[in-house]
Amino acid sequence: MFRFFIIFLCLLLSLEGVFAEERVLIKDLRYYEIANGIRVVIEGSGIVEFSKGQLKNPERLFFDLKNSSLNKELRREILLNKSAVSKIRLGQFDANTVRVVFEFVNANYEFKIIQLEDPYRLIIDIYSDLESRESKEPRISKEPKNFLKRKIVIDPGHGGKDPGAIGPTGLMEKDVVLDVALKIKELMKNKPNYEIILTREKDIFIPLNERTEIANRLKADLFISIHANASPNSYAKGIETYLLNWTDDEEAIRVAARENAISVKKMKQLKGELGFMLASLEREAKRDESVRLAGYIHNSIASSLKSSFLRPDNGVKQALFYVLVGAEMPSCLLEISYISNPEEERLLADDDYRMRIAKSIVDGIDNYFIKSEKIKTVKYTDNYPVRAESKKGKNKKDKAKKL
Repeated sequence: MFRFFIIFLCLLLSLEGVFAEERVLIKDLRYYEIANGIRVVIEGSGIVEFSKGQLKNPERLFFDLKNSSLNKELRREILLNKSAVSKIRLGQFDANTVRVVFEFVNANYEFKIIQLEDPYRLIIDIYSDLESRESKEPRISKEPKNFLKRKIVIDPGHGGKDPGAIGPTGLMEKDVVLDVALKIKELMKNKPNYEIILTREKDIFIPLNERTEIANRLKADLFISIHANASPNSYAKGIETYLLNWTDDEEAIRVAARENAISVKKMKQLKGELGFMLASLEREAKRDESVRLAGYIHNSIASSLKSSFLRPDNGVKQALFYVLVGAEMPSCLLEISYISNPEEERLLADDDYRMRIAKSIVDGIDNYFIKSEKIKTVKYTDNYPVRAESKKGKNKKDKAKKL
């Protein structure tokens, strides 16, 4: 009996060790400045479940990370001189819960949350309501209108350890899109009104959330991510352009899942977690401009490739792409051809084809800004021009009045 008890006790201890290993280790907490607030990135060893709550006096927002343990080397308190957040505190709330607390000067704040993988991160964006309203006021540039520089961030997808999609003969998406991005930069270097920044100019890996961080930090006017599509169906072909939004379209979900490096099942599970993020898109008033940007660039690429290379136009679509989450400027994602299609892989390997795509993107960007300026400069006045026949009509009415 005693022997049985010892065996049972050893089994319990071993199971306790297994359960302890399953806890998520909160490895790091870091933050970045974003327009109107801060972005906090909580990195863990796995996906973490969490709950949130709010407290008063002082105003606080907290997140309880369940089944988690805290890296003992992390700072327990971070003081910030920001209007959105004054202090961040974190600690081991109980044996299985890590609590992260944000302290505020007042209750005027908004926040949004999303989880990303590879590595596992919980991302919390916190905004000041007051700053959000101020940011919507039109900014008056002191520079002459003709010399206003537009900052455009071009994002070649994947890179480094992430090759992206690979074609039938081994052509890698990361190499194709980097070459197209470099061509765009070269084509636009003599345009004085543009400043082109690439998220990467060589074969390196950059996490998805850091790509938009580059654009936000630079206060860019546009963010454009370039990719090559892939499908299990080797006959799939053509070009398509995407906006950030939820969709029930199975093909769009599949494309987004591949670019996000997660399963289609996980993509569908995210639908219930999108309220904060999609609401923030409306708040930032960037959706309409993203629609216009995507339309001009897509139409430019489609017309060019259709006439010269007979590529199908698959249209402008919408899907949840992590790389577009958090962009504080008009943004879109381009799928420039199917690298999984043997014919389109051959075209993507051709320098002339890549150059045609690059030129089309440049033309689309030009059109976007040209048309935007025309819309902004339309003036409404009571002094309408009167045509000759209108004047005659007016004279007849005057004579009628005299009679």
